[in-house]
Amino acid sequence: MPRLFGTDGVRGLANGDVVTADLALGLAQAAARVLTHGRHADQLRTEGRRPTAVLARDPRVSGEFIAAAVAAGLASSGVDVLDAGVIPTPAAAFLIGDIDADFGVVVSASHNPAADNGIKFFAIGGTKLPDEVEDRIELALSQPKMTPTGGGVGRIRRFSDAEDRYIVHLVGTLDVRLEGLHVVIDAAHGAASGASPEAFALAGAKVTVIGADPDGLNINDGVGSTHLDHLRSAVLEHHADLGIAHDGDADRCLAIDANGEIVDGDRMMAILAVSLKERGLLARDSLVATVMSNLGLRIAMQEHGIRMVETKVGDRYVLEELDAQQLSLGGEQSGHIIFRDHATTGDGILTGLQLAAEIVRSGKPLAELAEVMTVYPQVLLNVKGVDRERLDSDEAVAAAVAAAQERLGSTGRVLLRPSGTEPLVRVMVEAEDHDAAVAIADELADVVRDRLAVVA
Repeated sequence: MPRLFGTDGVRGLANGDVVTADLALGLAQAAARVLTHGRHADQLRTEGRRPTAVLARDPRVSGEFIAAAVAAGLASSGVDVLDAGVIPTPAAAFLIGDIDADFGVVVSASHNPAADNGIKFFAIGGTKLPDEVEDRIELALSQPKMTPTGGGVGRIRRFSDAEDRYIVHLVGTLDVRLEGLHVVIDAAHGAASGASPEAFALAGAKVTVIGADPDGLNINDGVGSTHLDHLRSAVLEHHADLGIAHDGDADRCLAIDANGEIVDGDRMMAILAVSLKERGLLARDSLVATVMSNLGLRIAMQEHGIRMVETKVGDRYVLEELDAQQLSLGGEQSGHIIFRDHATTGDGILTGLQLAAEIVRSGKPLAELAEVMTVYPQVLLNVKGVDRERLDSDEAVAAAVAAAQERLGSTGRVLLRPSGTEPLVRVMVEAEDHDAAVAIADELADVVRDRLAVVA
């Protein structure tokens, strides 16, 4: 049976086969059992209090009933719930640590279409759960629930100043003001629709806002970090210095420079890593990135004397490596970037603010800053209708990958991986020549379809 948890929590069609009110209730009860056990439970008893959880969601219409089911599951298990309503995922992570909550739950499907939704958990301190803890929660779904009565049941209260606390924290991370900088923000009709424009304005920037009218059904619909055309047009129309695009829950951002060119997570990491190193703030002169980061990032970091540490895809794996090696910066090409001195997860608003601050600090436009890294042509194909579970065990696929890598040599790279959030296999090829990358990616995709096709 496939694992319930993917790369970033449990995700799927809301009210479909997986993400239902019943599952939300059960997962909340199971999480309460697992996350308040052992020494933590002993500490709670000693302190004479119930555990507390922060609950947040993005503005999807399905989030209303799913969050209600999560709140019911937690409260019925003896957990006090602070309902923060619609706020970014990284805001919830920050608040867990800020108020010393025992854990947190976010109802969101991030960059997925509005019909999808998801549930993800954060541990004490605001960090995402390790795989083994998620597995214990999944196992606990079939175990007896905690059923306190009377005064033992949890209370559900509104976390009224949640967004304000988060915005104050964001602006407090800056060492320069953003006066004189014109920023266009695309909030993807998502959870950052209020927080991101307010944070940039409080930091001193002139702000133009698009994609900030969520109605529960329009999240990520033609806007945000997966649809950059509207942001590009707005930046050019308003002669802005910078465009920032968030996804639905604002744990990532991508940027547009004043010329309308995209600056992705790899280039943002290169800019920020070099800046931090020059200012003596890059711990151990190291950057953590995932296997999906462009070959050009690796080369740029080597040229600037920065060590690059590689992880699996997923910002929680980046965080695990940051903490294991006591490093300060890491992230993903998709725009999940973690500033470990300020956050425990990818934070799109924080990333945008820090990028804007570097433009002000350096006096250089974003396009010039982005020249720190040369992007190698990279082709990414999503192969649907295949059994992703058999990817690593198929000998023919492995042989095709080895042959492709041999053809590319040291000037290119091949990576095949199952998606952690969708039923498909991702084929990625990098090469000095774009046409060669396309040809090899197409060949590998054909092999994957042929060998791993799901038989109806």
